[in-house]
Amino acid sequence: MNFSALFIARPIGTALMAIGLLLVGIAAYAVLPVASLPNVELPTIRVTANQPGADPETMAATVAAPLERRLGEIPGVTEMTSYSSLGNTRISIQFDLKRDIEGAARDVQAALNGALADLPVEMPNLPSFRKVNPNAMPVLVLAMTTRTVQPAALYDVADTVVAQRIMQIAGVADVSVSGAEQPAIRVRVNPFRLAAMGVSADQIRQTIAGANANAPVGILNGQGQAVAVAINDQLRSVEDYRQLVLRTQSGTFVRLGDIATIEQGTRNTRSLAIYNGEPAVLMQITRDARANVIETVDAVKALIPEIKRWIPEGVDIHVVSDRTSTIRASVKEMQKALALSVALVMLVVLAFLRRLAPTIAAGVTVPLSLAGTLTAMWAFGFTLDNLSLMALAVSVGFIVDDAIVMIENMFRNMEAGQSPMAAALDGARQIGFTIVTISLALLAAFIPLMFMDGVVGRLVRAFSLTLAFAIIASTIVTLTVTAMIAAHFVKRPPSPDATIFDRGMERVLGGTIRGYARSLDVSLRHNGLMLLVVLLCLVLTIFLYVRMPKGYFPEDDTGLMFGWLEVSPGTSFGAMVSLQQRAAEIVRADPAVAGVGLTVGSGNFIASNSGQLIINLKPLEERGISTTRVADRMRRNLEGIPGLSAWVSATREVRVGARQSNSDFQWTLWSSDVQELYAWMPRVEAAIRAVPGVTGVWADRAAGGQQVNVAIDRPAAARLGVNVQSISTALNNSFAQRQISIIYGARNQYRVVLEVEPQFQRDPSDLQHVFVTARGGTQVPMTALTRIERTNAPMSISHQGQFPAVTFSYSVPPDIPQEEAHNRVDRAIQALRLPDTIRVNQAGDLKAFRQSAASQPLLILLAIVAVYIVLGVLYESLVHPLTIISTLPSASLGALIALWSVNMELSIVAFIAIVLLIGIVMKNGIMMVDFALNAERTQGLDAARAIHAASLARFRPILMTTLASMLGAVPLAFGEGPGSELRRPLGVA
Repeated sequence: MNFSALFIARPIGTALMAIGLLLVGIAAYAVLPVASLPNVELPTIRVTANQPGADPETMAATVAAPLERRLGEIPGVTEMTSYSSLGNTRISIQFDLKRDIEGAARDVQAALNGALADLPVEMPNLPSFRKVNPNAMPVLVLAMTTRTVQPAALYDVADTVVAQRIMQIAGVADVSVSGAEQPAIRVRVNPFRLAAMGVSADQIRQTIAGANANAPVGILNGQGQAVAVAINDQLRSVEDYRQLVLRTQSGTFVRLGDIATIEQGTRNTRSLAIYNGEPAVLMQITRDARANVIETVDAVKALIPEIKRWIPEGVDIHVVSDRTSTIRASVKEMQKALALSVALVMLVVLAFLRRLAPTIAAGVTVPLSLAGTLTAMWAFGFTLDNLSLMALAVSVGFIVDDAIVMIENMFRNMEAGQSPMAAALDGARQIGFTIVTISLALLAAFIPLMFMDGVVGRLVRAFSLTLAFAIIASTIVTLTVTAMIAAHFVKRPPSPDATIFDRGMERVLGGTIRGYARSLDVSLRHNGLMLLVVLLCLVLTIFLYVRMPKGYFPEDDTGLMFGWLEVSPGTSFGAMVSLQQRAAEIVRADPAVAGVGLTVGSGNFIASNSGQLIINLKPLEERGISTTRVADRMRRNLEGIPGLSAWVSATREVRVGARQSNSDFQWTLWSSDVQELYAWMPRVEAAIRAVPGVTGVWADRAAGGQQVNVAIDRPAAARLGVNVQSISTALNNSFAQRQISIIYGARNQYRVVLEVEPQFQRDPSDLQHVFVTARGGTQVPMTALTRIERTNAPMSISHQGQFPAVTFSYSVPPDIPQEEAHNRVDRAIQALRLPDTIRVNQAGDLKAFRQSAASQPLLILLAIVAVYIVLGVLYESLVHPLTIISTLPSASLGALIALWSVNMELSIVAFIAIVLLIGIVMKNGIMMVDFALNAERTQGLDAARAIHAASLARFRPILMTTLASMLGAVPLAFGEGPGSELRRPLGVA
């Protein structure tokens, strides 16, 4: 059966089908979403809860623990971590990749509902949750600055107007607003005036809550009309609260303004944001995983002029970071590399075929196969990203290979005296099985990559499937369109002496073939020596693979960095802001920096002594060094600030794990014995810090914060008629920025915050100014009922599952192999001989790196087994597949030597190249073995003469296809610009 004959006989129909495929491919290219890497959406949900004023231990015990107990019962949870700091708890739940995120969200909501009975009743808001993606870094960061509007009003505009409008844009997943806080009315009471007037802070709370109501009143329904009834039950202005009557005595009114200072302020005074030295509000915008990042960001930018009409005059909107600038540049560079690969491959084809018609016949497979691949990518929901474009560039060699084999076989028939049509028909019939065999074997090599698990597996799967689409498309195009063009337009084979170029090319090829023939004769006479060479290549390959430093995904230069700043525990908010502003100015002075945003507090669920930097770098061509080297330089510059610890790292395109940290790689210690865990924590941290080549060591449990324990004298309290709840309530009303009422505005809801005046909340000795209502309404000072104990307490508490945990993270400088650094840390932790009650786990990116490195040998073995099975089925032989597979060690050895020589790690991208080489080299073996088997069957040759003839006959097409594959990878190996770090290992290997 000759599949190609049908299409050769119908050239017009075949041409129209090709044109249709090309048009569909162009349309698919236009609508494919653009991204930096393939979309990998981890099913992750983040639960947040807050209780103003609660210390981390209270949050962990009363909020995190009840929630974790319910959330841990949900099916499909693979990791659950929590982080509790002053007044805040964040729980991250990561589900199995097969779990539907919508179903998981419903289960989370049910778990939260079930935990309500166990949560503190004084929480101002119920716990909330949202779906998140650990890989979703901000695609756009905006800063709103002003010199005329108060920070609270600026935040209110950003939160209620700007963020809402941006969220309405298709493709936007979330807008995180930080800096300042919501406007609020702050009621700051004077404890001495309270005691003198015989009023307690809790009476003020109850009075305000009762006076600031907002309830429906009703409707008056008459015979002819209905009239709505309204009432002024809301207190909206500062003056309204000043005039609020607390009590009357002998005709005298005690008003709130007599004993408290009421002013317009913010809900949380311990938060701010700064952009390039000016007070600001920062908005971090993330996109939906299925959205086109460039279209999304362009839509947000196009909305900014309209937004400016809705915000106050004097408010400026700045672009702090635009992730699409590097994505555009990276994709553009990859498109250039793809075009250059096509050009180089076509030059190889032209040099060998030396005629326009056969070159066009081979070249037409490139756009048509790419069009088919793009169509399949669109149908499967893929993105146009660095990995898929790399796959397209690499596939150009495969695409042309099939056409070269087809045309070269036709030339052989024409040289034997057949007409072009007969040569094409016979050539297609003779070579059709070989082309199909090559394609199936290539697909078999990619099978293990297609079924890899985890985030890395999802990324590799997108690359592998793109290559698979290209292989299938090129096979179909070669057997149809290429065969048709060759039959109707190629009239004669290349003449060996038509032009000077032809004669020169033939002399070079002839000399090469003669030299190869002599070496082939020697090889076939010394079979034992050749087997020894194969074994030697295999041993050297295994040796180099074991010794080769392993790596994770190569760092893609995103131009965006994050910094985390931490001051000494016990530092006041004002001093903390001063230190962190100094750090921001040092970072801003770096010649590679374009802009710096700083946030402190703002509900970012960071410890109360911490802040965050958002650092936007200049384009790579302006700064001249990579993001990782800029981060390393910044870390050194920030070390000189006393009282401040700083971590700076480049954003990574691939992040794994539910717990985020200040550095790149994580180890987690957890135990049911919390005291033993915390006792070992400083020793583990010291051991990691002592490891050579490790920087940015950070522990997520910040110890050493100052705490005042109020010990209640229960007999004295009982004697005076004071219950324990009254003491807790008095302290809460005084120091917790307690939100006691809601003001309903036209755009948003605002809080009334109760506390004592600032001069009475600066030192533990100020606790003596707090009064509690005793029996008979007498105001008793707190010191009569309690004693004060000063202690140290953690600034944050973490859990792994439901167990107390500590996570250590660190970074590895760019000039140190990652695997070597990780092994050093591993040995340092093992040398401590931790007790059995403490469990140690690799977490996050480190865990994913270890898993991918451990699975590589198995995946290579599975690829070889899959290829062997496919070839064994196709050839109905157990021996011939081994003959073909014997070529693999030499190719793998060459790839490892190439990577070693340029000091590259065996990263995941380089590993993909190794698997790719299995297909490339195996294809050459298939062409030779297939020809030899045919010679044995049809010409009666023995095995030695058959393989000798096959090797010489197939030498020219093998040389062409090998050069095509090599030159197709040259732009990847030597490319510069954004994204080149990701592509280079593939090209080199």
